[in-house]
Amino acid sequence: MTKLDPITVEVIGAAMASIVEETGETLIRASHSTNIKERRDCSTALFNAAGETLCQAEHIPIHLGSFLDLIKHIMRRYPTQDIRPGDAFIGNDAYEGGGTHLPDIVVAEPIFIDGRMVAWTVNLAHHADFVDRGHAHIYQEGLRIPPVRLYRGGELQRDVQDLILLNCQVPSERLSDLRAQMAANRVGVQRFQALAAKYGTDTVLQAGAAVMDYAERKMRAAIAAMPDGTWRFEDVFDNEEVAGLLPMSVEVTVKGEEMSLAFDATEQMRAGINMTYTALLATTYYVVKSVLDPGIPPNAGLARPLKISAPEGSILNCLAPAAVNGRLQTCQRVSDMILGALAQPVPERVMACSNSACTVAYFIGKRPTDGSTWVYLETIGGGSGARAHKDGLDGVHVHTTNTSNLPVEALEIEYPLLLTRYELVEDSGGVGQYRGGMGLRRVYQATHDCRVRVDITRQRSRSWGLFGGGPGAHGKVEAGPGVVFEGDSAVLKPGQWFAVVTPGAGGFGPPQQRERAAAQRDLVEGAISAPTARAVYGV
Repeated sequence: MTKLDPITVEVIGAAMASIVEETGETLIRASHSTNIKERRDCSTALFNAAGETLCQAEHIPIHLGSFLDLIKHIMRRYPTQDIRPGDAFIGNDAYEGGGTHLPDIVVAEPIFIDGRMVAWTVNLAHHADFVDRGHAHIYQEGLRIPPVRLYRGGELQRDVQDLILLNCQVPSERLSDLRAQMAANRVGVQRFQALAAKYGTDTVLQAGAAVMDYAERKMRAAIAAMPDGTWRFEDVFDNEEVAGLLPMSVEVTVKGEEMSLAFDATEQMRAGINMTYTALLATTYYVVKSVLDPGIPPNAGLARPLKISAPEGSILNCLAPAAVNGRLQTCQRVSDMILGALAQPVPERVMACSNSACTVAYFIGKRPTDGSTWVYLETIGGGSGARAHKDGLDGVHVHTTNTSNLPVEALEIEYPLLLTRYELVEDSGGVGQYRGGMGLRRVYQATHDCRVRVDITRQRSRSWGLFGGGPGAHGKVEAGPGVVFEGDSAVLKPGQWFAVVTPGAGGFGPPQQRERAAAQRDLVEGAISAPTARAVYGV
């Protein structure tokens, strides 16, 4: 092996990052569904031939959970000698395909150079199709796809595609998005092959290994800079699918240049809140990297100094056939729980509890023009936790989700819905020296019959503050006249409306220490009410 200089490693590492960003933009630009082309609910990555992450684009952190074991599942099902250039594998299953929930469909294509498989280009798109289904177990949540060939030697396996599309409610939209995923992978193959042609295949592969080693060194150095010790934090989970408050905890231990995170939680449930182990890994990697050193390259090397455990059969490490569709709500809670533990040794690096949610509104109905089915999924932001020296952000996506806001115009053009109000919620951010971010109110009105389901959390618990900061406001659903929610679902008639109110985030530091000018600005801008201004801040 040739000894590489640091400049070559950096150049090739940056080129790989550029490849995954370009494949991501290809996927977004070529897709048909609003969930991908507008909300950017997708991710791309490169893997080496052994299935280790070389690079992931800056898209959705939780999607790494669907990538982590995919290549290994493919290799177990298909001998390496039987995989050919132009093959493409599709999968989504949480137990046989390495996924985290069924709407996240992954397409992986091997990259061959001179007859040798050297890497994989992989992308994931959230196909917003599997709605209006039950969540007692995974068999109710949609079609389970183990890794199977969608293309063989560049030729579409039409029978496989037909089987998938037959199980989708809007097959024409799914077909267009699948074609966009294939286009993105073709870009990834071509760009990687061009990179290898420029620098040499062995040089590129050595550089990929060197970048992973560099990520490991950076993570070890960041952990070593922390004090040794053990810190524990507890929280609860709640949503409409479960009764009461479910306890969960994490114990973080730092010893030298290694960190272990031991989670505990209730047994897995007949509800869609369960997380697979890969979802737990992706969530933990994201939080630890963000707190300790955001500059660590997003590859497999950063995971080497981390030991992550949770009881098998729990909601944080579920076993088949547990339902997993709403696992992102639980991932968000885990993210904040890790921050709560790390706030004890490194308080200046963390923020208070975010809205701890990925609030989702699902819609399904028939188009009045031709009777065809339409499906729409939307995730809605909320408050972001206050920081050691700054207020939290208002109305944003946090942690493991990173989708974009869907413009009102795009929603109303494509679906029989109107958005009558879209606003930040007064007094929803936790009080403190630095205020927690505010939640959002989004009011939908139906123009034709449709069914809606809302996945929301923090209705019975609140996002906690740090070091004297107050909690954020609850999340809730507001029903208009004549609208009756049965659990988390309702039927809307033309003209009827409902509202989703997302949770606010926790404050940081005692509110008595907030600058008077900042509290006055909050009052003028509607972030806080007059009673709060007087009672809490004396303004």
